[in-house]
Amino acid sequence: MTEAYIYDHVRTPRGRGRADGAMHAITPVELASQVLAALKTRTRLDTRELEDVGLGIVTPVGEQGADMTRAAILNAGYGEHLPGYQVNRFCTSALDAVNQGVSLIRAGQAQAVVGGGVESMSRVAMGSDGGANYTDPRIGHRYPYIPNGVAADLMATLWGFSRSDVDAFAVESQRRAAHARASGYFERSVVAVRDLLGESVLAQDEAVRPGTTIEDLARLKPSFTSLGEAGYNAVVQQCYPYVEAIEHIHTSGNSSGIVDGACAVLLGTREFGEHSGIRPRARIRGYVSAASEPLLSLGGPMPATSKLLDRLGMGIADIDLFEINEAFAVVPMAYMKTFDIPHDRVNVNGGAIALGHPLGATGAILLGTLLDELERRDLTTGLVTLCAAAGQATVTIIERI
Repeated sequence: MTEAYIYDHVRTPRGRGRADGAMHAITPVELASQVLAALKTRTRLDTRELEDVGLGIVTPVGEQGADMTRAAILNAGYGEHLPGYQVNRFCTSALDAVNQGVSLIRAGQAQAVVGGGVESMSRVAMGSDGGANYTDPRIGHRYPYIPNGVAADLMATLWGFSRSDVDAFAVESQRRAAHARASGYFERSVVAVRDLLGESVLAQDEAVRPGTTIEDLARLKPSFTSLGEAGYNAVVQQCYPYVEAIEHIHTSGNSSGIVDGACAVLLGTREFGEHSGIRPRARIRGYVSAASEPLLSLGGPMPATSKLLDRLGMGIADIDLFEINEAFAVVPMAYMKTFDIPHDRVNVNGGAIALGHPLGATGAILLGTLLDELERRDLTTGLVTLCAAAGQATVTIIERI
């Protein structure tokens, strides 16, 4: 089997996903085009060497519809020869796009590809693509569905986490992210987003809230109580009759931020790097996508991780650093509790609670963040995982070269 290597990655800053956010005026195709162009420039990439580009896009409608990847390829000057596709597996989409590129390389179907993702949450509203889970009562009857926020509160109830536990985790995420941004840990990989005049509109992550305290977060009301009381708590208790009550503890302060962002990762064979004059930074050890009970919507990373570690003959102790998407505070907390991992190996530069979660791009952003931090600390092996709606998850393990 042909080995697949990571040669480089770039990302935009993450801008607040609302009308007054710095990147709201930048279209999603332009966000994707700018990271593709930056990747090409900094690696001096001959795009004729590429054979495919895949981008995660979780809400592929409106400005993000119609296989937007192909438009971004052309807009970034990659040439007419190169096809593109978009991937939607909810929050894992960008990591899945990277892994699909790895699959092409491992199968001998490509020498070099780009994987990544984009989401302009300020311009294309989350959930605006509809779907059977929300609109088809027959599906809901056979496979009960609850919103992710209610699922997060269910998960916290089952794992025994309190409001003060998740708030404390969120404060630490903010502290770590603020320290990393101030220390320049992200600068190697972040490229400023520019407007039509070439002026920078955002050069660093916008959503971080330095100085956030437990007292600040304690004043926030739970975000998903009304949804639970509208009927979703009853759905949960039909499937989990031993749960007397769901304690709704997740708020806007201990859940992932809504932001805009994009990322691109260059992947290739060893031979591609040798004749292109680009040095590989890491190799892909392995990856897996898996799923678990759909009502426990965010619980997939644990069984997916066990499956991948077993496949590779590895254990948790073999992993130096972890990036676990902070869709809600409970997800990395439950992961650490399940595998008995100390917090000083997990999300060491903060996570989506502080930095934001541009749905279609986050997986590739976390992969790049992990690689940069392995290099900064002179460590070897890292694992990145994200939960996705309906019990799904993707896990990837990389090893520095």
